[in-house]
Amino acid sequence: MSTIAPERHKEDVIRHDDDFSFEAVPSKNRRSFWAVGFVMLGFTFFSASMSVGAKLGNGLNFSQYVWAVIVGGAILAVYTGALGYIGAKTGLSFDLMSRRTFGRIGSFLPSALISFTQMGWFGVGVAMFAIPTAETLHINAWPVVIIAGGLMTASAYFGIKAIEIVSFISVPLIAILGSYSMISAVNAGGGIAAVFGQNQGMTTVAAIGLVIGSFVSGGSATPNFTRFAKSATSAVITTVIAFFIGNTLMFSFGAVGGAFTGKDDIFYVMIAQGLLIPALIVLGANIWTTNNNALYTTGLGYANITGINKKPLVLVAGIIGTLGALWLYDNFVGWLSLLNATLPPIGAVLVADYFARRSSYMDLGSNEPEVKWAPIVALIAGALTGWLTPGFGIVSINAMVVAILVYFVGSAIEKGIRR
Repeated sequence: MSTIAPERHKEDVIRHDDDFSFEAVPSKNRRSFWAVGFVMLGFTFFSASMSVGAKLGNGLNFSQYVWAVIVGGAILAVYTGALGYIGAKTGLSFDLMSRRTFGRIGSFLPSALISFTQMGWFGVGVAMFAIPTAETLHINAWPVVIIAGGLMTASAYFGIKAIEIVSFISVPLIAILGSYSMISAVNAGGGIAAVFGQNQGMTTVAAIGLVIGSFVSGGSATPNFTRFAKSATSAVITTVIAFFIGNTLMFSFGAVGGAFTGKDDIFYVMIAQGLLIPALIVLGANIWTTNNNALYTTGLGYANITGINKKPLVLVAGIIGTLGALWLYDNFVGWLSLLNATLPPIGAVLVADYFARRSSYMDLGSNEPEVKWAPIVALIAGALTGWLTPGFGIVSINAMVVAILVYFVGSAIEKGIRR
């Protein structure tokens, strides 16, 4: 297995931290298949995916639902699997890989975009737990926000080992309790076909777009976790399981719950089933596993931009996200969704550049330019495509295809100019 260290600019200082913010993960620090697998499953176990599942359950019949999650999940798995492969092969985080792709200073743009977006979703996630919990317990939301945000920030602060512990505990709880609730709802509803009923007007293509869009942006951060995998093969397997099977499970929780009760979250379904304590456990564990990964990604991105170690930056981002949680939930979801259109082109360009220039990613002595304009222009073109064509086809696929085409055309023009 090959690993590389990122190029060092003359102003950079060789630095080390426990989460390898500025260097490749060495072979001796790689984690087991199960450790990486549970972290990846925890990443994809997110309540927002259940909301997408509820839309699918209310808009499709069962046959269409199955096709939507299979096709959409397969596309999502290919995208994240490619990023996971590169992360394990190089040992580099998303941000250090971006230095190779976009240049030292050019990498600040993708780092800022993914960090800002993930910090925003962290705050939204805290609110997604605090608001229904406070309503159920008949208390003010702020104490729940502070406690939940503090715990989630702590696990991200202590890094990949703490994230593993949270995931090892939370993933089985979510899977077992959620599956029990879903099966009970299906039995009470007269079977799976009866629960889903008839198509309510949603097309299968639109449903596939929802499946892909549900996590294609967050999936761009996959290398941050698969860089700890012992091999590229295990990284791809864990990523595909997480984004194909794990994400489908979350869709199914939401789809059955949405079709059976009209609610879009397993939390409310379980409340209706008289399962208050399990509902609180599932909701908290569900959001925690994704939020600590999001905040961890935020810290790595800001570390790349500032040169400061990840841990203090995680604390700052966690405090901002926690204090702004309720405001973010009420005012920022639309803007975050807009930013989501920007992230898939970043991953697409990164994958294209890696396979086009693989040797440069493995060359310890290579010196990348400050800014690489072909990838930057490709990223901008892809993002604009995602923003400006919301009603045409599958937005994230459109954005990625345009970004890749512009990347190869721009790279060819740059080569011609250098000659």
